[in-house]
Amino acid sequence: MAIDDLPPAWREVPTLAGRHAHLEPMAHAHVDGLRAALAGDALAALWFTQVPTAARVDAYVDAALAAQADGRVLPFVVRDAQGRVVGSTRFYGMEADVPKLSIGYTWYAPDVQRTGVNTEAKLLLLTHAFETFGCISVVFETSWFNHRSRAAIARLGAKQDGVLRNHKRHSDGSPRDTVVFSIIDGEWPAVKRNLLAKLARHEQDSP
Repeated sequence: MAIDDLPPAWREVPTLAGRHAHLEPMAHAHVDGLRAALAGDALAALWFTQVPTAARVDAYVDAALAAQADGRVLPFVVRDAQGRVVGSTRFYGMEADVPKLSIGYTWYAPDVQRTGVNTEAKLLLLTHAFETFGCISVVFETSWFNHRSRAAIARLGAKQDGVLRNHKRHSDGSPRDTVVFSIIDGEWPAVKRNLLAKLARHEQDSP
């Protein structure tokens, strides 16, 4: 779908704010913060992920903003409660006529992984998708080899739809089997309760 065919609300990246996570539209001004969040190239060294190297953050942001201009993605930068840039995520695969979309291209600084930041970010994104965009389905995709990501998606309450064999390529050029999960609108109330409960546990465990 061309950007001119998208409803106005699907063309602009929203700002989504919570207690632990603040999502804002990605911009060139975030390059230095994103580079710092990578903490070197340890995340990019995982060959089955799509995390940029520190040296390629400029190109990563350029590509995301170009895709946004084409109406293909809505890219976010994630900040923690202290306002520090700690990662990135985006809406993609947007089909406003269904309506449905995918959430992905997500990565976080090592020190905020498995904290309330990701839980709240997912809650904010899913709430916007289901309750503002009116989506009937939200999709998550990951590499077959990314077992940590697969487990994290399942913990959200998403259900595995299947595996697309040789669906695309990893960043190193090798063929990628893509594991596809989804949450549908009828499941959203229970998924939302689950995420709110997880967030409450994070808050109880916080010093």
